[in-house]
Amino acid sequence: MPNATNPLHHTDHRLWPLPGQPWVMAQVWHDLLFAHWPIPAAQMAALLPPGVTLDIWEGEAWVAVVPFRMSGVRPRLFPSVPGLSAFPELNVRTYVRVGDKPGVWFFSLDAANSIAVAVARALFHLPYFRAEMGCEAEGESIRYASKRTHSGAPPAELRGSYSPIGPVYRSAPGTLEAWLTERYCLYSADGRGRIYRGEIHHTPWPLQKAEATFERNSVAQAGGIALPDSPPLLHFARRLDVVAWALQAIEGGRRFS
Repeated sequence: MPNATNPLHHTDHRLWPLPGQPWVMAQVWHDLLFAHWPIPAAQMAALLPPGVTLDIWEGEAWVAVVPFRMSGVRPRLFPSVPGLSAFPELNVRTYVRVGDKPGVWFFSLDAANSIAVAVARALFHLPYFRAEMGCEAEGESIRYASKRTHSGAPPAELRGSYSPIGPVYRSAPGTLEAWLTERYCLYSADGRGRIYRGEIHHTPWPLQKAEATFERNSVAQAGGIALPDSPPLLHFARRLDVVAWALQAIEGGRRFS
């Protein structure tokens, strides 16, 4: 990984130290849109498993629909593989904490790479789904389309376009923007209800204000989340280099019940 984009050279912004173990996965995120909506906290909390606490901002929960594309996806010490290491991905997420570490909880992750879907479901206990997807640049705008094809999964589709509309900036600590985006772990659960934490690291988000038009958007609804009629809070990021660590079972990996 070139030094100019090595996220391990920038750690002062983290809320807790980097893990002591070596990271296991590297990837680059491109042309990412955060589309955030406020959701009643009780509605969101009912969708989380025992052992995971909903994180709220001024009494409200938030849900995000996050389309982007990935490149350079590779295990540690291995190069990227053409045809397997670059593909679009689409996430639906909310914000949670376990103990003193705020993180992200995913309701779905659609990806246009069947091998990545299988590996992530098996190793990271994440709800990945296969989908037919496209992510194309049209000048400064991104044209995005995703239609879930995973057998037995709820149908879900996103179609629209988005673009940045302002200069790049870093969110200020203590703001809603920072609370929504600057999170350095994810949580997941296996089939037995065991909760895991996966640490990630990157430099602070290079955000831009954004605009978006959605012609179809049923990915949150597929996860049981009714989006409000209000327009979303929109942010764009052109590129972010990321490293991730292996999952760790929380509290000895015991079942929460």
